Amino acid sequence: MAIQRISSGGEFEEKVGYCRAVVAGGWVHVAGTVGQGEDIVAQCRSALSIIETALQKAGAGLEDVVRVTYMLPDRTEFEPCWLILADTFGANPPAATMIECGLIDPKYRIEIEVTAFLPE
Repeated sequence: MAIQRISSGGEFEEKVGYCRAVVAGGWVHVAGTVGQGEDIVAQCRSALSIIETALQKAGAGLEDVVRVTYMLPDRTEFEPCWLILADTFGANPPAATMIECGLIDPKYRIEIEVTAFLPE
């Protein structure tokens, strides 16, 4: 199986030298993804939408996600996202990790990275 690279056209892809997702060996690896919006809830929804689009281009969906990592500059802001994440992944919960760390720009409140298994 060849490696497939999927770009979303995001501003940092060319600047930093990465792509939104890479499909290899039956897996879809989606890069850390930030979303747009005034608060963490809007950014969480936006990031999940970008991730979903990348997964669809790869031939997978959110239900195929097996691993998710949430990165936030302030862990106390995570709770407002829980309902969104439960609605998104609840029927097919992936393994998950939340990390408190700095993000590329202070305007971003959450970054989400996923790994999915391609359906057969």
